[in-house]
Amino acid sequence: MPQLSRRACLTGALLLALSLAPPASAADPDVPRIAHILAQTPLIDGHNDLPWEIRSRFGGDLGKVDLSRPTQALPAPAGSPPLMTDIPRLKAGHVGAQFWSVWIPGETQGPAAVQMTIEQIDLVRQMCSRWPQDLAMAYTAADIVRLHKSGRIACLIGVEGGHQINNSLPALRAYYELGARYMTLTHFANLAWADSATDNPLHHGLTAFGREVVREMNRLGMLVDLAHVSADTMRAALAASEAPVMFSHSSARALTDHPRNVPDDVLHLLAANGGVVMVNFYPGYDSEARRRWDSDRAAEQARYNSPPNGGLYIGQPERAQAALAEWERTHPKPAVGIGDVADHIDYIRRVAGVDHVALGSDFDGIPETPAGLDGVDRYPALLAELARRGWSDADLARLAGGNLLRVLTKAEEVSARLRAARGPSTATLAQLDGPPSATAH
Repeated sequence: MPQLSRRACLTGALLLALSLAPPASAADPDVPRIAHILAQTPLIDGHNDLPWEIRSRFGGDLGKVDLSRPTQALPAPAGSPPLMTDIPRLKAGHVGAQFWSVWIPGETQGPAAVQMTIEQIDLVRQMCSRWPQDLAMAYTAADIVRLHKSGRIACLIGVEGGHQINNSLPALRAYYELGARYMTLTHFANLAWADSATDNPLHHGLTAFGREVVREMNRLGMLVDLAHVSADTMRAALAASEAPVMFSHSSARALTDHPRNVPDDVLHLLAANGGVVMVNFYPGYDSEARRRWDSDRAAEQARYNSPPNGGLYIGQPERAQAALAEWERTHPKPAVGIGDVADHIDYIRRVAGVDHVALGSDFDGIPETPAGLDGVDRYPALLAELARRGWSDADLARLAGGNLLRVLTKAEEVSARLRAARGPSTATLAQLDGPPSATAH
């Protein structure tokens, strides 16, 4: 399809998506405005977990999930939402580039973790091979721009957890060669060399080997992702990194006091570093009322049924379920919507600056979404909300993709300098830190 016709089709799809997204309508002057911005600037999402959903729901078999068609009606495990991603909705959302997470469970350790990571990387590459008219691998900022101009969606890879390298810098380098362009230093548990946001402090930041991981990522040109790390690890990584860092899917801790979010002092450090926070869409990270409700519900659930030794209704699942349902009836779940996500974007803009905020939905990695942001076609509705709040076209373009392009370009420049100055690191965990702690994962 000629480029002009392809762009016209994409803009038409975007207009349709915006017209369906409350409170915007076809008569809303922001609709053509957002369409114009996203035709010129690739919208880049920092984090989508579709590859793991394909593995867990369909055994990694792309023959069982046709991404060229809507996926909402595909079977989902009990308690799981419908898939939030497919190519028609990516186009309707005018997505120009997607970082696909190649997450694996934290319990998967050692050589098995490396194998599973490679399998997930292979799955992303298979996605591009299976739908080449719509998806293509990207490795640089220039690739993203080129593919956006051609009407295809640039596919980048993010490794979501330092446990996936098995304490091996050669494994890190191999992931880079296979296409990974960021790595989240931890996931939900501490490592032998870095503390997670959701585990008890062990190192109070990074160990010597952890700092060497950051140094080697800088040399490679792989973005250092701090989305899941503790605040002390954030500070240590920012001090160690010569390149801008990213938070691929995090929000502002001042608004929602969850340790997965970024505190104000780190936002100031991030601005000095030149990095970016890509705001998460998970309701529990975007609403303090919802965070507290989630905690209260978890406590209530444990009170009713906490195997193997506790709970009011231990061994009586029907009574426990009925009691929890009654609690939910009398304690309604707080509503979370587009406005809550926009609040976090606005806040990070005020504290760190407009050059340091972007979008990192966590679609297909979260059990539910804010109202109005239920899939990858909904980004324009969020931008329209910000437009109504007074955001300029230039600032919306920075948020949508310009900031991440700048960060990736700078990381590539730092990499070129460092590669000219030094070779691959041969350091090991044992050399720098001694034997791994028994309490680290």
